[in-house]
Amino acid sequence: QVRLVESGGGLVQAGGSLRLSCAASGSILSISTMGWHRTAPGKQRELVARMNTVGTTNYVDSVKGRFTISRDNAKNTVYLQMNSLKPEDTAVYFCAYSDPRSGSYWGQGTQVTVSS
Repeated sequence: QVRLVESGGGLVQAGGSLRLSCAASGSILSISTMGWHRTAPGKQRELVARMNTVGTTNYVDSVKGRFTISRDNAKNTVYLQMNSLKPEDTAVYFCAYSDPRSGSYWGQGTQVTVSS
């Protein structure tokens, strides 16, 4: 079992910044992928960014150049620095963890609201 605890969501004006954190605990493997997905009102959940333990990253096109994912493998924590936020970034952001043994796990979600 893997437990994910997220923090850092909130309300921010357009152009502002937020930093999300997600700490994983439990049966963590040294080889894993951690990342962030989001679900906006009326839309399907989409991948925002992910990073594996060797540092390979993937971003959805809409956040490239504005969001940066990073992780601290010693702390089993992944971060999402979100800059130049736009109203269309408003969504519930979910932390995700996956590894070859345990499969996939999700956090409880944290609300990010960007006002115009």
